[in-house]
Amino acid sequence: MKNPGRSPLDALFRAPVLIAVLMAGEALALIMALAWEATGPRLVQFGLASLGIQWVSLATLCLLYLLRRPLARLPPPLLAWLCLAFLLCMTLLVASAAWSLLEISTNATEGRTSFVLRMLAIAVIVGLLMLLTYQNYWHAKQLAVRAKQLELEALQARIRPHFLFNTLNTGAALVHQRPEEAERLLLDLSDLFRAALAGPREISLADELSLVRRYLEIEGLRFGQRLRVEWQLPEVMPALSVPALSIQPLVENAIRHGVEPAASGGDVSVAIAESGGMVEIRVGNALPTAPVRPTTGHQVGLNSVRARIQAMTQGLGSVETQAKDGRYTAVLRLPMP
Repeated sequence: MKNPGRSPLDALFRAPVLIAVLMAGEALALIMALAWEATGPRLVQFGLASLGIQWVSLATLCLLYLLRRPLARLPPPLLAWLCLAFLLCMTLLVASAAWSLLEISTNATEGRTSFVLRMLAIAVIVGLLMLLTYQNYWHAKQLAVRAKQLELEALQARIRPHFLFNTLNTGAALVHQRPEEAERLLLDLSDLFRAALAGPREISLADELSLVRRYLEIEGLRFGQRLRVEWQLPEVMPALSVPALSIQPLVENAIRHGVEPAASGGDVSVAIAESGGMVEIRVGNALPTAPVRPTTGHQVGLNSVRARIQAMTQGLGSVETQAKDGRYTAVLRLPMP
């Protein structure tokens, strides 16, 4: 399932990029004002060039924003050339309007066609430079994401052996006493490791919750009545993509640090709600009343999930934690598509 958060266009609509586009436009206007043969005050030339360039750049960005959903389905090379075509179309419209409305034709040394062609030539050169710059940026970003994924796989490898060891011990204990439950445990374990071995990818929120349920079934066989699970899910699940095995590590941490240390066990809650264009996924557990041995706690799983969410959403998503009123809660926030 393709996630719009990975479209190259999304980076264009962030505040730093928009400011950079405006500043680059002003720099280009200054260069043009200084390079042109002055037919009037250069400050006026700069103002006219700035007005035209900002109209072209902002109109192009608005058009790309309105068409961002269908354009996100295109391959990046085709998308890049289409963006250049939009830039040239906007340049043609603005240059033609500028000639007619601002009476640039008072410059007797240049005709309308020559003026428009010169503006298009400048737009082609600037557009190609921007495409080259953005191509390098996007390639570097993809390499950075891949490096982060490799780091995350190493982090996850530190979590899985602990879970596998406990699950196999539980299965061995159930083989003779409750063979049907042992078979179900192995099937659930197979589904989880099939998802883990598939590598970094994105799946629907509903599929991720299905993997969480399988994990909780396995741990339920291990802890019995010591593990109490509470679900708070909406009637209609948000049509959202998440990194595979991103919620499961939060639930695993809740069990490991909230249920396992307590002799009487504990509860784990999973709640999903929509708020302000974001989907909030809350995983909470009761903190043990008795002091436990100091540990780095939730950090390995949290660091893995946090980095994957930030990479998938271009920094728009987040993972936050809080300990309050005897509960530890991890909150995963994702923007709605």
